[in-house]
Amino acid sequence: MERVKKVGIIGAGHVGSTLAFILSSSTPYEIVLQDKDKDRARGMLLDMFQASCIGTKFTKLGVITNPKDLKGCDLIVIAAGSPRLPGMSRNDLLFANAKVISEICKDIKENSPESILLLVTNPLDAMVYTALKETGFKNNQILGMAGVLDSARMASFIYEKLQCAPGQIVAPVMGGHGDDMVPLARFSSVNGVPLSELLSEQEIEEVVLRTRNAGAEIVSCLKKGSAYFAPARATAEMVIAIMSDSHKILPSAVYLNGEYGYRDVVAGVPVELGRNGVERIVELTLNEKESSQFANSVNSVKTLIDELNSNYFK
Repeated sequence: MERVKKVGIIGAGHVGSTLAFILSSSTPYEIVLQDKDKDRARGMLLDMFQASCIGTKFTKLGVITNPKDLKGCDLIVIAAGSPRLPGMSRNDLLFANAKVISEICKDIKENSPESILLLVTNPLDAMVYTALKETGFKNNQILGMAGVLDSARMASFIYEKLQCAPGQIVAPVMGGHGDDMVPLARFSSVNGVPLSELLSEQEIEEVVLRTRNAGAEIVSCLKKGSAYFAPARATAEMVIAIMSDSHKILPSAVYLNGEYGYRDVVAGVPVELGRNGVERIVELTLNEKESSQFANSVNSVKTLIDELNSNYFK
């Protein structure tokens, strides 16, 4: 009998708990959840288990009470850390969340060294770099969720303009998960029809600008906290792609080692996902404008990494 695959989720906040519910409702995986507030994690899983008893589907759920409970995880999602509040940028969280990631990674390195790590914590690209540095894992083992979310946001804004079937929209986004991310309008389409054939240049620029500010728009509406339904759904998409060995191509934050001409930096690029995590980095042929925007985005991430190397990793 084939072993049930196991997914660990660290952080039972809005993103982590919503992700756990999505996976427990739609996959056969064993789900284990950890939070610094153990009662919160237990309460969340009790609620999810009771939900799974409605109907015929059943999911094995558990609470991580000890780092040793991470043993046997095929994939671990890290959704712990401080969220962005109104007036804050993702980068304002740099050192506080680097400390959180470092502590978690020590436990993972000791107890689950073969697992794939998928980070959600902001500033995303810098946290992926932190996890790589703290664990010493292979580059393919650690990646971050941002591009799937940013692409979904771009698709939603295209839908608002066109009112067409959302499932037909392809809208890739590259670069760091920040205000200078690179929505690729030239590679965007609706059921194979280029976006430039459907929207004016001004409308496309409106979509691009709103995509870059989508997270801040939600934060300003919520007043306290940040988005979690879409981030959790985007993370679930990546978890399923990896766990099912789908070889699906999704934008992901990964370590670049010469790809696109960059080294020792993390950025969002199209990635083929499978049981080994990053199976292959896909290199698109960017035009001059796109290359310049990508360079600007990568340099923003490099600034954060330089901050970490100068003032955190000592």
